[in-house]
Amino acid sequence: MNDTVSFGYEDIAPQEKTARVGEVFSNVAAKYDVMNDAMSGGMHRLWKDKFVRRVKPQPGEAILDMAGGTGDIAFRMEALGADVTVSDINQEMLDVGIERAVKRGIDTLVWSRQNAEELTFEDRIFDAYTIVFGIRNVTHIDKALKEAHRVLKYGGRFYCMEFSSTDWPGFKEVYDLYSHRLMPLMGKLIANDEDSYRYLAESIRRFPRPAEFERMIREAGFANTRVETILGGAVNIHSGWKI
Repeated sequence: MNDTVSFGYEDIAPQEKTARVGEVFSNVAAKYDVMNDAMSGGMHRLWKDKFVRRVKPQPGEAILDMAGGTGDIAFRMEALGADVTVSDINQEMLDVGIERAVKRGIDTLVWSRQNAEELTFEDRIFDAYTIVFGIRNVTHIDKALKEAHRVLKYGGRFYCMEFSSTDWPGFKEVYDLYSHRLMPLMGKLIANDEDSYRYLAESIRRFPRPAEFERMIREAGFANTRVETILGGAVNIHSGWKI
């Protein structure tokens, strides 16, 4: 039995990963949205818009946005009338999201600190579960997927957007150079935190490739799974249904 998990390119004890990932996001919370714009050239906004169009939030639906931190996805779904619970394991990320919501005059969101592997919610209470650029930071991804399945109603849908490696000729080399060299440098210059952004870049390389992650989603109990690739698989939208 493997008693280690990946933290970037390191293999460490599971409990150590949970603590170290928590430290990373505590460090980056204040500059998280600024860094997202800088690192993606603003494209993350377009990806998130596309993601929410795929989820198709409906008025009155109960949706759990896991690893929702600063509220980017929740704000979009709330604007369409969904009843969104924003959850994150990191309180600093939630605090940033709450502050942003107050500035926008949004008071309909529920904010709940949660561990994706051990949700405190009852069975079958959400119509949809979303997680964006967060599941690769979970210590035991299989447990998080099973928890997502548990809290969804029958007929509920799972949507996840996550980074991965790409095999596009030419672009792969540029992407590798960008993520390994430029991301940590930008983290140092903008957020004064080179190490956290080096981890975030390395965690993309250690995350399962799209086909493997789709298999994990199926093994958690989801049916009708699908992968939509963006930028040759550098970004992927995964989906599945609880039936």
